[in-house]
Amino acid sequence: MLMDNYLKNKFVKTIAITSGKGGVGKTNITANLAMEISKKGFSVMILDADLGLSNIDILFQITPKYNLQHVLNGQMNLQDIVVEGPNGIKILPASSGVQELTALNEFQRLKLLEGFDSYNVDIDYFLIDTAAGISENVAFFCVAAQEIVVVTTPEPTSLTDAYALIKVLFTKYQEKEFRVLVNLAKNPEEAFGVFKNLSKVAERFLSISLDYIGYIPFDNSLKKAVKAQKPVVDIFPDSIASKQFSIIADRFLNHKNTIKGSLQFFIGNLLSVNPVTLQKT
Repeated sequence: MLMDNYLKNKFVKTIAITSGKGGVGKTNITANLAMEISKKGFSVMILDADLGLSNIDILFQITPKYNLQHVLNGQMNLQDIVVEGPNGIKILPASSGVQELTALNEFQRLKLLEGFDSYNVDIDYFLIDTAAGISENVAFFCVAAQEIVVVTTPEPTSLTDAYALIKVLFTKYQEKEFRVLVNLAKNPEEAFGVFKNLSKVAERFLSISLDYIGYIPFDNSLKKAVKAQKPVVDIFPDSIASKQFSIIADRFLNHKNTIKGSLQFFIGNLLSVNPVTLQKT
């Protein structure tokens, strides 16, 4: 019983990894950061919150038999759908056709709460791979997480959409803290230039400051890893991209967050979001 209470109340860092535009490599970043954090000795769970286009299972070369829909419908317990990826990473899978969590009815909310309350998983980091865009579902998960990481690329459309996402989360949900990760940059200078441009616009029009967490370079090893359905940090550990993932993982591990909470704390935040309010935004 003491161990059960410890696990329920253990501090778990919850991080939403999101983007304003699809195709920026968000899911690949989630998978590789999870691998790198786990390699550094921490336990990690990934929630595949891209409920319409789940890809985490593809990158880890796994085929989940069950997903969140089975839990929400009362057919399975949460521990029954969790699958284990490489290096002990735990994955809560979703799939196309799963009902959006913002539309949960009372029964489904209770089932999800019961699932997390009875599942005493021992994890340190809970990564949420959201869908892309500014939908209510994306906001739903970002608002509940302790940290929001916005992924962008040097492309003008990606930068514009990243700002649009930040603007929505700030103006409608009062989120003020965002960490920016630039993907597919040619070099550190280009990456920081992208962040600087985004930061200037956010500071000028929203009066908020963004936090630069780093960049992932354009690296052919990333393409090879995706084709092999393996994280690049796993099969090409000495690549430039892998070294940057290690640096970014260290920044997560060294980042002090004053907000603490258990996994149940995150789920409480998640389920306290009013779906009616979201639909009106």
